[in-house]
Amino acid sequence: MKSNLRVLFMGTPDFAVHILESILRANYNIVGVVSVPDKPAGRGQKLHQSAVTRFAKEHQLNLLQPAKLKSKEFLKNLKELEVDVFVVVAFRMLPKEVWQIPRLGTFNLHASLLPEYRGAAPINWAIINGEKKSGVTTFLIDEKIDTGNILLQQEVVILPEENAGDLHDKLMSAGGDLVVETLKGLENQNVIAKPQQDAQDLKPAPKIFKEDCKINWEIPLEDIQNFIRGLSPYPAAWTEFATQEDVKTLKIYRSHFTKEKSNHPANSVFKEGSKMGISHAQGILWLDEVQLEGKRRMSVRDFLNGYSLNDTSCVMD
Repeated sequence: MKSNLRVLFMGTPDFAVHILESILRANYNIVGVVSVPDKPAGRGQKLHQSAVTRFAKEHQLNLLQPAKLKSKEFLKNLKELEVDVFVVVAFRMLPKEVWQIPRLGTFNLHASLLPEYRGAAPINWAIINGEKKSGVTTFLIDEKIDTGNILLQQEVVILPEENAGDLHDKLMSAGGDLVVETLKGLENQNVIAKPQQDAQDLKPAPKIFKEDCKINWEIPLEDIQNFIRGLSPYPAAWTEFATQEDVKTLKIYRSHFTKEKSNHPANSVFKEGSKMGISHAQGILWLDEVQLEGKRRMSVRDFLNGYSLNDTSCVMD
C-alpha cells in the first residue's frame, strides 16, 4: 500500500541513487527529486547528468535542478509541493530557508556512526584509521555540518580485507534500509531525535585531496596497509616509483603485508617469483594490484610481465 507521506529527495551520486530506489520500492510518495544542474564534462564538453538525475528521469519523477538553492523560484517550488519530509543523501549543504520547510523536518543519511567521522570522507577515514566497525546514521539537519539530532543508526562490520569501495557498498545497502525505517518512524511518530554526544577526541573525516594520498613509508606497516585500503579504489594511494631511468607515480589499489624480515634495503622494490614486494623496517608490503603512470590498472602479475625491475628500483618519501 502506498504511503501518504509526501517525500522530497535530494542527492547526486550512485550512493544516493540506491537510497532513492529503496524509498521508491517501499511505496513512498516521492513528490520531487532535487539534484545538481547538468554540467559540461570531458573533451567534447557534453552535458553530464548526475546519477540521481538520470534515475529520476528514467522513473519519470518530478525533477528539480536549481542553480541556486536560495532562489525565490526554487523556494516557491518546494513550498508548493507541500512536502512532509526532505531526505538528503550526498548532496550540498542546505541553507536554513530550505531545510526548515517540511513539517517533519529534513534528515540526512551519513556514512558513519555520528558523532564520529563528521565530514566529507567518512568511509575512507574509517578504514585509514583501522576501524573494525562503521555504520550509517540518519539525523535532522541543523545550521552546522553533521551535528543535528540523531534519529536512527545501524552498525556495519569492517572486515580486514575490505577496502573503501567494499565498505561503500555495504553502507549503501544498510543506508537504504535505515532511511526507509526512518521514514516509517517519522510517519508513525515513534522515532525520537536525540542530541549527539560530543567529546574531545572525536575523529574527523575531512575531504581528501590528491596530495593527501601519498604514502609515507616511515609509518608502521599496518598503517600503510590501512592507508591503501582506505583510498581504494578512489582516489587511490600513490608513491613515487624510482628506477635508474626515471621517476613515475605508482598507484597501489590492493596489497597485503607480512612481518618477515627482508634482505633488501628499506623502501626497495623487488621481485620474488611472480610477486612484487616493497621492503619495510617491519617486514614486506606485497603489492597485488597497481597502476603505473601512463598505464592501465592491472594485477602485479601482469605488471611484472611487461616491466623489469632492477636493483635501483625503490619508492621515495
